[in-house]
Amino acid sequence: MKVILFEDVPRLGTVGNVVNVAPGYFRNYLAPRRLAVEATPENTKVLEHRKKTISKVQTKEKSEAEALAATFSTISIKVYLKAGENDRLFGSVTTAELVEKLKEAGYEVDKKKIHLPEPIKALGEFPVEIKLHPEVTAQLKVIVEKAE
Repeated sequence: MKVILFEDVPRLGTVGNVVNVAPGYFRNYLAPRRLAVEATPENTKVLEHRKKTISKVQTKEKSEAEALAATFSTISIKVYLKAGENDRLFGSVTTAELVEKLKEAGYEVDKKKIHLPEPIKALGEFPVEIKLHPEVTAQLKVIVEKAE
């Protein structure tokens, strides 16, 4: 079944793409979330009209993401946790904690956009990737220090 995507869907396509999907996937996932519509002649005409506004919005979002990435490259987040022998942490630093620290610093970032291959379980300085836009990735420096 051919559908037109109204939003970016991971591993499927980006806004405005016409893709083939299983009818059940469209009916149960894409349609209820308003991520796509069936590719009919009327919807194709609507898409052509919307493409102009979509490209403007995407350009604006990309420039905002690039500006935010530039600020993330200059700041660092400090996390204080209890540590035992060999500077091993009793807990770990997860994406949820990083979202909290960024919120305290005045930045709203979705937890799903932070790429942390595995939780941080040691003291030190760690680079963390944040995917702000499909074409923009920021590097954030996370410093884990021992709590007194």
